[in-house]
Amino acid sequence: MSDADPFSHADTFADLPDADLPDADLCLVPCVKTKREVAAPARELYQSDYFRKMRDVVERTGWQWCILSAKHGLVEPDQVIAPYDKTLNKGMTVGERREWARSVMTALEPRLSDVRSVVVFTGKRYQEFLTPALEERGITVHDPMKGMGIGKRKQWLGALLETRER
Repeated sequence: MSDADPFSHADTFADLPDADLPDADLCLVPCVKTKREVAAPARELYQSDYFRKMRDVVERTGWQWCILSAKHGLVEPDQVIAPYDKTLNKGMTVGERREWARSVMTALEPRLSDVRSVVVFTGKRYQEFLTPALEERGITVHDPMKGMGIGKRKQWLGALLETRER
């Protein structure tokens, strides 16, 4: 990394720009387009560098986590699913996204009694109806990558991983 890189001298998560990783009860990670060609546990199905970085950061924090799938809704990391081609960003109407968020909240319901704080690594479309629904239940939602484009998100996650390897 160059000296101009804002992450180059970060020694801890707290030293990173905008790196306020709270103590969270749950982390929600988005699905990604790149997938294996055969069914696999969700934590292994998604194959992009971006997903791997999110998964690795979450697993190193020790947070409980789930994947938000455009097709399947809430997916446990070890749940075996087949590859698919569906996204919240294209081809889903506002009404379909609202219904998707309702189904995710229904799936989350059994675990929400113990959840006070959720970290989301998702983009706006995943959060548009889900975040308000969580907040209505009194759950604090943290988005440590809010406003970052995909390149900055990958850089930020990579920097977090580097600090954890030291």
